[in-house]
Amino acid sequence: MAADSRPRAIKSVTIVAKRHAPQAARAALRCAKLLDRRGVAVTFDPETARALGRRKDARLLGGRSKSADLYVVIGGDGTLLMAARAIAPNPRPILGVNLGGLGFLTETAPDEMDHVLAEILAGRYELDPRIGLEVTVVRGGRTIMRQWTLNDAVINKSALARIIEIDLSIDREPVTTYKSDGLIISTPTGSTAYSLSAGGPIVHPNLEAFLITPICPHALSLRPLVVPDRSVAEMSLRGGDSEVYLTLDGQVGHPLKQKDKVRVKRSRQRILMVRSPRRSYFEVLRRKLHWGER
Repeated sequence: MAADSRPRAIKSVTIVAKRHAPQAARAALRCAKLLDRRGVAVTFDPETARALGRRKDARLLGGRSKSADLYVVIGGDGTLLMAARAIAPNPRPILGVNLGGLGFLTETAPDEMDHVLAEILAGRYELDPRIGLEVTVVRGGRTIMRQWTLNDAVINKSALARIIEIDLSIDREPVTTYKSDGLIISTPTGSTAYSLSAGGPIVHPNLEAFLITPICPHALSLRPLVVPDRSVAEMSLRGGDSEVYLTLDGQVGHPLKQKDKVRVKRSRQRILMVRSPRRSYFEVLRRKLHWGER
Protein backbone atom coordinates (compact mmCIF):
# COMPACT_ATOMS: atom_id res chain seq x y z
CA MET A 1 0.00 0.00 0.00
CA ALA A 2 1.39 3.38 -0.99
CA ALA A 3 1.93 6.03 1.63
CA ASP A 4 -0.68 8.80 1.82
CA SER A 5 0.89 11.79 0.03
CA ARG A 6 -1.77 14.34 1.04
CA PRO A 7 -0.54 17.11 3.37
CA ARG A 8 -1.79 16.78 6.92
CA ALA A 9 -1.81 18.92 10.03
CA ILE A 10 1.52 18.84 11.86
CA LYS A 11 1.18 18.36 15.62
CA SER A 12 4.39 16.47 16.36
CA VAL A 13 7.91 16.65 14.89
CA THR A 14 11.00 14.48 15.33
CA ILE A 15 14.32 16.22 14.65
CA VAL A 16 17.32 14.25 13.39
CA ALA A 17 20.68 16.06 13.26
CA LYS A 18 23.94 14.94 11.69
CA ARG A 19 26.07 13.23 14.30
CA HIS A 20 29.17 14.93 15.67
CA ALA A 21 28.35 18.16 13.81
CA PRO A 22 28.08 21.21 16.11
CA GLN A 23 26.47 23.27 13.35
CA ALA A 24 23.72 20.64 12.96
CA ALA A 25 23.14 20.56 16.72
CA ARG A 26 22.76 24.34 16.82
CA ALA A 27 20.29 24.27 13.92
CA ALA A 28 18.35 21.47 15.64
CA LEU A 29 18.09 23.53 18.81
CA ARG A 30 16.85 26.55 16.83
CA CYS A 31 14.30 24.36 15.07
CA ALA A 32 13.10 22.91 18.39
CA LYS A 33 12.63 26.36 19.93
CA LEU A 34 10.57 27.51 16.95
CA LEU A 35 8.35 24.43 17.20
CA ASP A 36 8.03 24.71 20.98
CA ARG A 37 6.77 28.29 20.62
CA ARG A 38 4.09 27.11 18.23
CA GLY A 39 2.88 24.37 20.55
CA VAL A 40 4.22 21.48 18.45
CA ALA A 41 5.36 18.36 20.34
CA VAL A 42 9.10 17.92 19.67
CA THR A 43 11.21 14.77 19.99
CA PHE A 44 14.70 13.85 18.78
CA ASP A 45 16.48 10.73 17.66
CA PRO A 46 18.61 9.42 20.58
CA GLU A 47 21.92 10.81 19.28
CA THR A 48 20.49 14.29 18.75
CA ALA A 49 18.72 14.23 22.12
CA ARG A 50 22.00 13.33 23.82
CA ALA A 51 23.90 16.10 22.01
CA LEU A 52 21.29 18.69 23.05
CA GLY A 53 20.90 17.47 26.62
CA ARG A 54 17.25 16.55 26.03
CA ARG A 55 17.38 12.79 26.60
CA LYS A 56 13.86 12.74 28.02
CA ASP A 57 12.64 13.79 24.57
CA ALA A 58 14.43 10.98 22.71
CA ARG A 59 12.55 8.69 20.36
CA LEU A 60 13.91 5.73 18.46
CA LEU A 61 13.59 6.12 14.71
CA GLY A 62 11.39 3.34 13.43
CA GLY A 63 10.51 2.28 16.95
CA ARG A 64 7.16 0.92 18.03
CA SER A 65 6.02 4.21 19.50
CA LYS A 66 3.66 6.40 17.46
CA SER A 67 5.39 8.12 14.53
CA ALA A 68 5.73 11.88 14.39
CA ASP A 69 3.73 13.83 11.81
CA LEU A 70 6.95 15.28 10.35
CA TYR A 71 10.67 14.48 10.45
CA VAL A 72 13.13 17.35 10.12
CA VAL A 73 16.53 16.01 9.06
CA ILE A 74 19.41 18.47 9.48
CA GLY A 75 22.73 17.60 7.87
CA GLY A 76 23.35 16.08 4.47
CA ASP A 77 21.99 13.38 2.20
CA GLY A 78 23.65 10.63 4.26
CA THR A 79 21.73 11.66 7.37
CA LEU A 80 18.49 11.76 5.42
CA LEU A 81 19.09 8.32 3.89
CA MET A 82 19.67 6.87 7.36
CA ALA A 83 16.44 8.39 8.66
CA ALA A 84 14.45 7.35 5.58
CA ARG A 85 15.45 3.69 5.97
CA ALA A 86 14.52 3.76 9.64
CA ILE A 87 11.00 5.12 9.11
CA ALA A 88 10.29 3.31 5.82
CA PRO A 89 7.82 0.80 7.39
CA ASN A 90 5.64 3.72 8.52
CA PRO A 91 6.63 6.71 6.37
CA ARG A 92 5.91 10.30 7.30
CA PRO A 93 6.90 13.54 5.54
CA ILE A 94 10.61 14.42 5.69
CA LEU A 95 12.02 17.93 5.45
CA GLY A 96 15.72 17.89 4.61
CA VAL A 97 17.87 20.84 5.71
CA ASN A 98 21.29 20.96 4.03
CA LEU A 99 24.37 22.05 5.99
CA GLY A 100 26.87 21.93 3.16
CA GLY A 101 28.07 19.53 0.52
CA LEU A 102 26.07 18.59 -2.56
CA GLY A 103 22.73 17.82 -0.88
CA PHE A 104 20.38 16.61 -3.64
CA LEU A 105 17.88 15.36 -1.04
CA THR A 106 18.35 18.04 1.59
CA GLU A 107 17.19 20.98 -0.52
CA THR A 108 16.33 23.53 2.18
CA ALA A 109 19.12 25.90 3.21
CA PRO A 110 19.60 26.72 6.93
CA ASP A 111 18.50 30.33 6.44
CA GLU A 112 15.27 29.08 4.84
CA MET A 113 14.40 26.64 7.61
CA ASP A 114 12.29 28.97 9.78
CA HIS A 115 10.20 30.21 6.85
CA VAL A 116 9.69 26.73 5.37
CA LEU A 117 8.67 25.31 8.76
CA ALA A 118 6.17 28.15 9.24
CA GLU A 119 4.66 27.35 5.84
CA ILE A 120 4.45 23.63 6.67
CA LEU A 121 2.75 24.30 10.01
CA ALA A 122 0.25 26.51 8.19
CA GLY A 123 -0.54 23.61 5.85
CA ARG A 124 1.04 25.25 2.83
CA TYR A 125 3.29 22.51 1.54
CA GLU A 126 3.42 19.72 -1.05
CA LEU A 127 4.77 16.20 -0.80
CA ASP A 128 6.95 14.42 -3.33
CA PRO A 129 6.54 10.61 -2.99
CA ARG A 130 9.79 8.75 -3.81
CA ILE A 131 9.96 5.05 -4.57
CA GLY A 132 12.35 2.83 -2.66
CA LEU A 133 13.75 -0.63 -3.24
CA GLU A 134 13.18 -3.82 -1.29
CA VAL A 135 16.40 -5.83 -1.46
CA THR A 136 16.53 -9.52 -0.54
CA VAL A 137 19.52 -11.85 -0.33
CA VAL A 138 18.79 -15.56 -0.86
CA ARG A 139 21.41 -18.18 0.01
CA GLY A 140 20.74 -21.87 -0.58
CA GLY A 141 17.05 -21.19 -1.05
CA ARG A 142 16.76 -19.34 2.28
CA THR A 143 16.26 -15.59 2.71
CA ILE A 144 19.07 -14.31 4.91
CA MET A 145 18.51 -10.56 4.54
CA ARG A 146 15.72 -8.20 3.57
CA GLN A 147 16.23 -4.43 3.66
CA TRP A 148 14.63 -1.25 2.32
CA THR A 149 16.76 1.36 0.56
CA LEU A 150 16.00 4.77 -0.95
CA ASN A 151 18.99 5.43 -3.24
CA ASP A 152 20.62 2.24 -4.43
CA ALA A 153 21.80 -1.30 -3.94
CA VAL A 154 25.39 -1.91 -5.07
CA ILE A 155 27.25 -5.17 -5.61
CA ASN A 156 30.99 -4.63 -5.73
CA LYS A 157 34.24 -6.19 -4.76
CA SER A 158 36.71 -5.46 -2.02
CA ALA A 159 40.11 -3.84 -2.50
CA LEU A 160 41.36 -6.74 -4.66
CA ALA A 161 41.53 -5.61 -8.28
CA ARG A 162 39.60 -8.48 -9.85
CA ILE A 163 36.66 -8.53 -12.23
CA ILE A 164 33.51 -10.13 -10.85
CA GLU A 165 30.80 -11.83 -12.92
CA ILE A 166 27.15 -11.15 -12.17
CA ASP A 167 24.25 -12.82 -13.97
CA LEU A 168 21.25 -10.51 -14.33
CA SER A 169 17.67 -11.50 -15.03
CA ILE A 170 14.57 -9.30 -15.19
CA ASP A 171 11.25 -10.94 -14.32
CA ARG A 172 13.03 -14.34 -14.56
CA GLU A 173 14.22 -13.65 -18.11
CA PRO A 174 18.02 -13.75 -18.51
CA VAL A 175 19.46 -10.40 -19.60
CA THR A 176 23.24 -10.74 -19.62
CA THR A 177 26.32 -11.50 -17.57
CA TYR A 178 28.16 -8.43 -16.35
CA LYS A 179 31.92 -8.69 -16.14
CA SER A 180 32.79 -5.56 -14.23
CA ASP A 181 33.88 -4.07 -10.92
CA GLY A 182 30.27 -4.27 -9.81
CA LEU A 183 26.65 -3.41 -10.52
CA ILE A 184 24.36 -0.63 -9.24
CA ILE A 185 20.58 -0.80 -9.07
CA SER A 186 19.19 2.60 -8.19
CA THR A 187 15.90 4.42 -7.89
CA PRO A 188 15.31 7.67 -9.79
CA THR A 189 16.18 9.42 -6.52
CA GLY A 190 19.50 7.55 -6.51
CA SER A 191 20.24 8.37 -10.14
CA THR A 192 22.23 11.44 -9.01
CA ALA A 193 24.34 9.39 -6.58
CA TYR A 194 26.75 6.50 -7.30
CA SER A 195 24.98 5.60 -10.54
CA LEU A 196 25.70 9.05 -11.99
CA SER A 197 29.39 8.71 -11.10
CA ALA A 198 29.44 5.36 -12.92
CA GLY A 199 28.02 6.89 -16.10
CA GLY A 200 24.31 6.32 -15.51
CA PRO A 201 21.62 8.78 -16.67
CA ILE A 202 19.79 11.30 -14.51
CA VAL A 203 16.19 10.13 -14.11
CA HIS A 204 13.46 12.45 -12.85
CA PRO A 205 12.33 11.24 -9.39
CA ASN A 206 8.66 11.13 -10.43
CA LEU A 207 9.30 8.45 -13.07
CA GLU A 208 8.31 4.92 -12.09
CA ALA A 209 11.49 3.10 -13.08
CA PHE A 210 14.81 1.97 -11.76
CA LEU A 211 18.29 1.91 -13.24
CA ILE A 212 20.88 -0.83 -13.65
CA THR A 213 24.37 0.60 -14.10
CA PRO A 214 27.59 -1.44 -14.39
CA ILE A 215 30.72 -0.20 -12.64
CA CYS A 216 33.72 -0.14 -15.01
CA PRO A 217 32.38 -2.90 -17.32
CA HIS A 218 34.88 -5.10 -19.14
CA ALA A 219 32.96 -4.66 -22.42
CA LEU A 220 31.89 -1.30 -23.85
CA SER A 221 28.61 -2.86 -25.01
CA LEU A 222 27.44 -3.20 -21.39
CA ARG A 223 25.58 0.08 -20.95
CA PRO A 224 23.21 1.39 -18.26
CA LEU A 225 19.67 0.02 -18.46
CA VAL A 226 16.37 1.59 -17.34
CA VAL A 227 13.49 -0.78 -16.58
CA PRO A 228 9.92 -0.33 -15.27
CA ASP A 229 9.70 -0.26 -11.49
CA ARG A 230 7.15 -3.10 -11.56
CA SER A 231 10.02 -5.38 -12.66
CA VAL A 232 11.87 -7.75 -10.36
CA ALA A 233 15.61 -7.89 -10.92
CA GLU A 234 17.67 -10.86 -9.76
CA MET A 235 21.45 -10.95 -9.68
CA SER A 236 23.56 -13.99 -8.92
CA LEU A 237 27.30 -14.27 -8.45
CA ARG A 238 29.36 -16.54 -10.64
CA GLY A 239 32.70 -18.07 -9.67
CA GLY A 240 35.68 -16.23 -8.29
CA ASP A 241 37.37 -15.93 -4.94
CA SER A 242 37.19 -12.16 -4.48
CA GLU A 243 35.35 -10.73 -1.52
CA VAL A 244 32.08 -9.26 -2.77
CA TYR A 245 29.67 -7.05 -0.85
CA LEU A 246 26.15 -5.76 -1.18
CA THR A 247 25.95 -2.14 0.00
CA LEU A 248 22.71 -0.21 0.52
CA ASP A 249 22.70 3.58 0.22
CA GLY A 250 26.47 3.48 0.77
CA GLN A 251 25.81 2.86 4.47
CA VAL A 252 24.74 -0.73 5.13
CA GLY A 253 27.01 -3.57 3.97
CA HIS A 254 26.43 -7.32 3.67
CA PRO A 255 29.02 -9.90 2.46
CA LEU A 256 28.00 -12.12 -0.44
CA LYS A 257 29.06 -15.64 -1.38
CA GLN A 258 29.17 -17.51 -4.66
CA LYS A 259 25.70 -18.42 -5.99
CA ASP A 260 23.97 -15.94 -3.68
CA LYS A 261 20.93 -14.35 -5.30
CA VAL A 262 20.13 -10.68 -4.78
CA ARG A 263 16.54 -9.79 -5.63
CA VAL A 264 15.45 -6.20 -6.03
CA LYS A 265 11.95 -4.86 -6.49
CA ARG A 266 10.05 -1.67 -5.79
CA SER A 267 9.09 -1.33 -2.15
CA ARG A 268 5.44 -1.14 -1.18
CA GLN A 269 5.97 2.09 0.75
CA ARG A 270 7.21 5.41 -0.60
CA ILE A 271 9.17 8.04 1.25
CA LEU A 272 7.38 11.40 1.41
CA MET A 273 9.76 14.29 0.79
CA VAL A 274 8.56 17.83 1.51
CA ARG A 275 8.95 19.60 -1.82
CA SER A 276 10.88 22.85 -1.69
CA PRO A 277 8.50 25.77 -2.38
CA ARG A 278 11.37 27.90 -3.66
CA ARG A 279 12.98 25.78 -6.36
CA SER A 280 12.15 23.08 -8.89
CA TYR A 281 13.97 19.80 -9.42
CA PHE A 282 15.73 21.18 -12.49
CA GLU A 283 16.81 24.28 -10.60
CA VAL A 284 18.35 21.98 -7.98
CA LEU A 285 20.21 20.13 -10.74
CA ARG A 286 21.47 23.36 -12.29
CA ARG A 287 22.68 24.63 -8.94
CA LYS A 288 24.24 21.38 -7.73
CA LEU A 289 25.78 20.24 -11.01
CA HIS A 290 26.70 23.73 -12.27
CA TRP A 291 25.05 23.13 -15.66
CA GLY A 292 26.00 25.70 -18.25
CA GLU A 293 28.93 27.07 -16.29
CA ARG A 294 32.42 27.27 -17.79
